[in-house]
Amino acid sequence: MNRSACLIFNPVAGQGDSEQDLAQIKAILEPEIDLDIYLTTKDIGADKLAHEAVKRGVDAIIASGGDGTLSAAAAAVVGTGIPFGIISRGTANAFATALEIPDTIEAACHAILQGGTRIVDAAYCNDYPMVLLTGIGFEAETVERADRESKNRFGIMAYILAGLQELRNFETFEVEIETEDKIVKTSAAAVTVANAAPPTSVLAQGPAGIVVDDGLLDLTIVAPANKAAAIAATVHLFQTASAGSPVERDDIGYMRAKQFKITTEPPQKVVIDGEMVGTTPIEIKCVPGGLNVFVPLVEEIVPVEKLEGLPDLVVEYKNTTEDLAD
Repeated sequence: MNRSACLIFNPVAGQGDSEQDLAQIKAILEPEIDLDIYLTTKDIGADKLAHEAVKRGVDAIIASGGDGTLSAAAAAVVGTGIPFGIISRGTANAFATALEIPDTIEAACHAILQGGTRIVDAAYCNDYPMVLLTGIGFEAETVERADRESKNRFGIMAYILAGLQELRNFETFEVEIETEDKIVKTSAAAVTVANAAPPTSVLAQGPAGIVVDDGLLDLTIVAPANKAAAIAATVHLFQTASAGSPVERDDIGYMRAKQFKITTEPPQKVVIDGEMVGTTPIEIKCVPGGLNVFVPLVEEIVPVEKLEGLPDLVVEYKNTTEDLAD
């Protein structure tokens, strides 16, 4: 064992058997990594456990749970350069999806063992860590409605059902958005600021193709006139996100900046990385290159003709081999 890592494990995340999940993680990682395992509790969160691990000087920190657990643990790692491993076991697993990290325990563990990392941005919202996104208005109300019981029962569908229910309470609010060089005032039903977000995080997809290492945050404003327009706007966001293209509706806007200060009238609920954290106003600042995350290694495919000058080169063709040096 030439590496050590602190594994922070949330036993109440997801819908699976947490004891079996932990046993599987240990079976895969422990032969090669000296694991120091800590479980989160109601009183001791992933953030505290991760901060203590950093002080101990571990080689890496691995978090296993939902997006809230990952975000809390990442707070201790931001700016340290310590590699951060992700084993997602939550309901949405949005952060893993955004970084193309496998959402199965086995594949995620093997990605960590490969040792490949990627430098990505992080952010802080009112001093809370943010690796994914902050939602104001409709998204925050939806997340609050999708409680633990419904997520355990329906999984990701819990958010969709909660969103449909929340449409009955559809309301707009006045919002002021301040960046380094401008102030925007408008009305909206939802404002989302994303550091990273997969296409399934629909309300963050105004610009589409959110880049996780550009040093910028992506803000999307959804301002439909009524419930029917809200549904149409959501469908449009999903379609454009799937196609990788920006939105083309008058009631959806987007902008990019290094930081945002957002106030609303009346005050609106705020959700950060799936966790409710209070109400507006908020200030969000990007931390460029703040996280060093374990990601799967990608094999680069190089045409054979560009390699034929190399000595002792062997290329495999299905079930046969040919020594190109001969």
